[in-house]
Amino acid sequence: MKKIKIAVDGHSSCGKSTLAKQIAKHFGFTYIDTGAMYRTIALYAMRNDMIAPDDTINQEALQANIGNIKVSFLKNGHATLDGEDVENQIRTLEVSSKVSKIAALKFVREAMVDLQRQMAQNESVVMDGRDIGTVVFPDAELKIFVTADDEVRAKRRYDELTAKGEEVTLEAVLANLRERDLLDTTREESPLRKAADAILLDNSFMTREEQFEVAKNFVERTMQE
Repeated sequence: MKKIKIAVDGHSSCGKSTLAKQIAKHFGFTYIDTGAMYRTIALYAMRNDMIAPDDTINQEALQANIGNIKVSFLKNGHATLDGEDVENQIRTLEVSSKVSKIAALKFVREAMVDLQRQMAQNESVVMDGRDIGTVVFPDAELKIFVTADDEVRAKRRYDELTAKGEEVTLEAVLANLRERDLLDTTREESPLRKAADAILLDNSFMTREEQFEVAKNFVERTMQE
């Protein structure tokens, strides 16, 4: 079987990670959650007092340390920060409210993109994020751009957070999602946009299973080409 790269891009809380994981598991590919990588950097910055109460980032301090921050994944897919499993910590609404600004920093993106490319050197990978098909792997054999109505995405995210015991409101989640969309699509460094050769997948009215069946057909067709 030929080695391929699959880029799954799209808006926040649209199910990119779920879809990418399903594809990777079904076809035996390696899954790389790039969003978790940026969330991990955001967590590092928060823990080390590099983000002020007004959300101003101490860029000089973060840049001085970026080369020493060890971001990796366990076999179960959990993200680690300097060897610590931080999967639960990086999924909070607090980290979500900081990650887009961290991910907009040029030196952070350069460091993470280098790491992402290293991870994908020797095997077939499914990678989800904001700029996989446009920046990280513009030569990916398959690019899928996932989206959904913002209120649908907010409800899904709200259900996930409350299921974990977080006390949040649907209004707060929707506001955070819309803010992240704005930051992601308007940032100067690697903004979120659909690659010209990406396939659009709007899952507003799809179940996870229906979405996967559509994507699976994309992958099978690509592998036959």
